[in-house]
Amino acid sequence: MSYTALYRKYRPMGFEDVKGQDAIVTTLKNQLSNDRVGHAYLFSGTRGTGKTTIAKIFAKSVNCEHPVNGNPCGECAVCKAITSGSSLNVIEIDAASNNGVDNIRQIVDEVTYSPTQGRYKVYIIDEVHMLSTGAFNALLKTLEEPPAYVIFILATTEIHKIPITILSRCQRYDFKRISNETITGRLQEILQKENIEAEEKAVRYVARAADGSMRDGLSLLDQCIAFHLGQKLTYEMVLDVLGAVDTGVFSQLFRGVLDRNVPACMDVIAQIVDQGREPVQFIQDFIWYLRNLLLLQVAEGSEDVLGTSAENQERMKEEATLTDSLTIMRYIRVLSELTNQIRYAARKRVLIEVALIKLCKPEMETDNESVLERIRVLEDKMENGAVTYVAAPGTPTGDTSYLQEPKATLPAALPEDVELARNKWPQIIAQLEQPLPVLLKKARVSIENNQLALVFTDNTDYDFVRQETHITQVKEAIAGIIGKEAEVKVISTTSQRETDHKYPDILQGAINLSGVNVGEIEEDGSEAYEDLPVEESMTRADAAQADIIQTDTTQTEAGRADTTQEDKEHIGEFSAAEIISDDTAEVYNSTSAGGAGETAGTVDTFIPEEEDEDDDEPEEFLDEEDESQ
Repeated sequence: MSYTALYRKYRPMGFEDVKGQDAIVTTLKNQLSNDRVGHAYLFSGTRGTGKTTIAKIFAKSVNCEHPVNGNPCGECAVCKAITSGSSLNVIEIDAASNNGVDNIRQIVDEVTYSPTQGRYKVYIIDEVHMLSTGAFNALLKTLEEPPAYVIFILATTEIHKIPITILSRCQRYDFKRISNETITGRLQEILQKENIEAEEKAVRYVARAADGSMRDGLSLLDQCIAFHLGQKLTYEMVLDVLGAVDTGVFSQLFRGVLDRNVPACMDVIAQIVDQGREPVQFIQDFIWYLRNLLLLQVAEGSEDVLGTSAENQERMKEEATLTDSLTIMRYIRVLSELTNQIRYAARKRVLIEVALIKLCKPEMETDNESVLERIRVLEDKMENGAVTYVAAPGTPTGDTSYLQEPKATLPAALPEDVELARNKWPQIIAQLEQPLPVLLKKARVSIENNQLALVFTDNTDYDFVRQETHITQVKEAIAGIIGKEAEVKVISTTSQRETDHKYPDILQGAINLSGVNVGEIEEDGSEAYEDLPVEESMTRADAAQADIIQTDTTQTEAGRADTTQEDKEHIGEFSAAEIISDDTAEVYNSTSAGGAGETAGTVDTFIPEEEDEDDDEPEEFLDEEDESQ
C-alpha cells in the first residue's frame, strides 16, 4: 500500500477525535441526539480547522444505522461507504471548479430523488464562496425549502463573500483557530503512534508554525520526519527544515537595534542569508518575537500566552526592560510594512537591510514614533552625561570646536575696497561668465583678515570657484566695477551652522548708492544675471530707482535758475550734484534697454563737475529732453 500523508491517515473518524472545536461538536451532537437536524448548515473558518472533516462526520451520523450518543458507529455499511467515498448519499462538490449555473441546476434536479441507502442525502459544497451570482440564485429556492431527506452543508474560508440571502437560510457555525497547545498535544499523540522520538521544543515550534491550522501542523511534521527519517527530531532539525532561526538570533538582532549598531545588524542578516533561511519567514518570526516582548511589558501574567520555554522567557523578560513599549511598537510597525513589500520583491535582502537601518536611525523618519525615539536617545545620553549635538538629517557632521568660540560679527568699519565691492556686488557678478554668477549667488559674502571672503558649504562649488583662473576673473570684475583691486579669498565650511557662526554676511542690509537693498537687487535680478548680456544686466529694481531719481533730478534742476540762495540751502540734499554722484552715473550708464536707458544717458550728459557751474545748462538739458520726448 502506498504511503498516506499524516493529515489524511489521522483524519478524525468521529466527533470525539475532533480537536479544538468543542462548542460546535457539542451543538451538533445534541441536535443528532434529540432529532433536531436542520436542512442547511454553513461552516466558516480559516484553513485546516476541521470544516470538511466535521461535515463528513455529520453526514455519517445522520445516516448511521447504529449511532452512539450522536457519534457514528463506523462499523455499519453506510459508515464504511461514506468513509471510503463510495456512498451515493453523500455528494461532495468543489465549488471552485463547479461554480456555474449548470452545476447547480444538476443538483436541483438530483434532489428530487430520495436516497438509495440511509435516511438523508447530504450535499457538501466546499469553497462555496466561489459560486457565481447566477449559481447562488439558482440554489436559493432549493436551499430554502429542500425535500425532507436533503441536507446542505456549505463550507467557506471567506464568509464575507456569501450573499445575505444564503446566510439567512443556513445555520452558521464559525470555526476558530486551533490553539498551539491543542496542536502540540495532537502532534505528540501521532508521534507516539508512529514510534518517532521528538523534542518537545521541536514539536512546539511546529505547532506555532502551523498558525492555528491542524492540517498545516501535520503537513509540517510530516516534512520534518521525512527529512530526518530514522533520527530523533530535534529543535535544530526543525529550524533547518522550515528555514527558521533560533530565538537567540532574534535576541542578538534586537540588542543590535537598541544599541543603534548598524554593522552588527548587517552581520546578522548576512548570517541568515548565508544559511539559506527564508527572509519572509525570518521577518515574521522577528515580529512575533517583538510581540512577545511587548506583551511582557504591558500585560502582567502574559507568560502563558508566549508559547516559549522557561529559559527563553527569562531572557525575554530581561530584554523587555531595556526599552519602552512605544519603541517596540515602532519596530513592529516598520517591520510589518516591510512584510507587505518584501513578499514579491526581487531584492529581499536590500529591503530588510534598509528597514533595519531605519530602526537604528530614527532621525531618518519624521513620524511621531520616530521623534519620540529620538527624544528617548537624547534622554539616555543626558542621563549618562554625554550631551551631544544631534545633526538634522542630511546635515554634515564634523569638527564642532568652533562652537566654543564667540560668534563672529562685522567690524565697525569695513575696508574701502570691501565696502565698494559690497555696494556693487550685483553688478560685479553680472560681469562674469556662467556658471560663476550662479555659484557666487549661493556663496556667503563675508570678510576675513580685511579680505573679501567667499564662503561655500558645497564642496563641488568650492572646488570650482577656488581655481586660480576663476579667482582671477572675480578680481578683474571687481576692479572693472569699483576701479580698485581687491583681495579675494575662497573658503569652505562643513555646514551652514559653521558658516553662520564664523562668517557674518556683509550683504545683509547693505544699501547701494541708488538706495536699493543689495540683497533685494540680487533676488529681484536673478534672471538678469543668468539670461541677459552684460550691457543689459541691470535689474528691475535698478531701473525703477533710476526712473525715480531722474524725475526728482529733472524737477530740481528745472527750478534751480529761479531759486534763491536760501532755497538752495533748503533743498541742498535734493540737489542733482549731491544726489547724482559718479557712482550713480555709472549705474545709469550700465543700462541700455528701454526708457530707463535713455534717461540714464541724458542724466549722464548733464552731471555737473562743480557746484558753481552755469545755470544755463539745466535749460539746455530741458530743451534736449523736450526734443527727445
